[in-house]
Amino acid sequence: MRRVVLVSIALLALALAGVAADVPRRAPEFAFQLPGGQQVLLSEYRGKVVLLELLYTTCPHCQVSAQTLSRLSTEYGPRGFQPLGVAFNDMASLLLPDFIKQAQADFPIGYSPRDPVLTFLQHPVILRFVVPQMVLVDRKGMIRSQTTAEGGEAFYEEKTLREKIEALLKEPAAASKKAAPRKK
Repeated sequence: MRRVVLVSIALLALALAGVAADVPRRAPEFAFQLPGGQQVLLSEYRGKVVLLELLYTTCPHCQVSAQTLSRLSTEYGPRGFQPLGVAFNDMASLLLPDFIKQAQADFPIGYSPRDPVLTFLQHPVILRFVVPQMVLVDRKGMIRSQTTAEGGEAFYEEKTLREKIEALLKEPAAASKKAAPRKK
């Protein structure tokens, strides 16, 4: 019996050891709803550096992060930076207007069901995680950085966010394709 329990624990540990999201990876399409009902697609922001904050409207850390992202949006927005927020807690659609007002967020924040968010993050349903979860997408639509399930304080610091955003803003939007020479 003891051996069965130990083997089960070992298998579970091996299964969960592989839960780190693959980075870099192509950002899959992700859709969310704004409070007015308009659907937003992540792909609409291709060509911009996007920081996606996946949050709970009841989370004070998420509110602070949204305030930080508003400041960064003001500063880096003209250079091609776009923060987006997606609430995925229970009753997020009802709680979102108050969250936006309290955070004084000046960037699009909407809501989504939990399962599409977890799929986007590559988190198994049984995995415990902290919020906010942050995902940084480059101009070409590649996820270049993502918080781990357990967070990581350094990722949330404004200094770290600035460094990551500035590095991606320096990269070209897309590789230009050279025209094939014409045959005469």
